[in-house]
Amino acid sequence: MKKSSGKAVLMMLLAGSTLLGAVGQLFFKIGLMHAGLYLMAYMALGVIAYGVSTLIYLHVLGHTHLSWAYSFNGLSYIFAAVLAVLVLNESVGLARWIGVVVIAIGTAFIAVS
Repeated sequence: MKKSSGKAVLMMLLAGSTLLGAVGQLFFKIGLMHAGLYLMAYMALGVIAYGVSTLIYLHVLGHTHLSWAYSFNGLSYIFAAVLAVLVLNESVGLARWIGVVVIAIGTAFIAVS
């Protein structure tokens, strides 16, 4: 595998890992909005999402530098904001969206480095 295509695969895995982490947060939030059996089901789904996210991250970490891989965690802010709006109908203000854009730009700079 070429180095550039290998890096692209690692970036996709990191994005997927980070998205799963944000999905885990979403499940936790939905679980806390419900009571009883639903709470435990959503909490379990959140833990599973985090577990899979961690396994993917560990795989990537074994193939690249920590300083590069860890910086992709910034994507979690982007994914969480988008999921909060789309799934939970939360209101995200302009200042937060500006922050999300700044994080996206920073993550892009790190990705190409």
